[in-house]
Amino acid sequence: MESEIANEKPKAAVSWSSGKDSAFALLEVLRKGNFNIVSLLTTVTSTYDRISMHGVRNELLQKQSDSIGIPSLKIEIPPKCSNEIYEGKMKSATEQLKRKGVEYLIFGDIFLEDVRKYRETKLAGSGITPVFPLWGRKTPDLAKEIIRSGISARLVCLDPAKVGKEFGGLRFDLSLLNRLPENVDPCGENGEFHTFVYEAPFFNKRVDVEVGISVERDGFLFTDLVPAGD
Repeated sequence: MESEIANEKPKAAVSWSSGKDSAFALLEVLRKGNFNIVSLLTTVTSTYDRISMHGVRNELLQKQSDSIGIPSLKIEIPPKCSNEIYEGKMKSATEQLKRKGVEYLIFGDIFLEDVRKYRETKLAGSGITPVFPLWGRKTPDLAKEIIRSGISARLVCLDPAKVGKEFGGLRFDLSLLNRLPENVDPCGENGEFHTFVYEAPFFNKRVDVEVGISVERDGFLFTDLVPAGD
């Protein structure tokens, strides 16, 4: 019966970065139950075999997908990808989603107007409508709500000009929020940091990780997370 009800709902995909904002956006839509979530859409840098911007191993992305029980659609792009290539890849991906019956694409954006406008413009005419469940929320409150929801994450990428290198690999928790510099957004919405979610209420199984080495590249500090036991 539940599967029949789910099939009656409009199909949606989630723009999945592997981090806390996309995870909480997914949690919010699952709570409301308005969509049948059929895919996680993630950009992966092919040369590194890692999630673009976040630097998370593709293997961990797959473990997330398996734990959630929603397949991952990976968009492979080259390093230092041009806008032209990126937009072409995204167009192909949205066309693929549309062929699968997807009508909505869910994003974890919070307040960056230019980013929202860009997404809306690129999806215009595609037959897929963007949805922003977290839009307009106050990030100091939202950050705490994410933590209290049962979503657990670690910092995997940060801008060392804004956040100290010692934050690399740390858990995104209340203690970390209290230690962030005052000019840093609590959700890292201005690109100060990115996270990887290893546990969430909709996970069937925790994705156990160990904190590896940190490296600086292209002005960012990337902290490697290794599957536990490797």
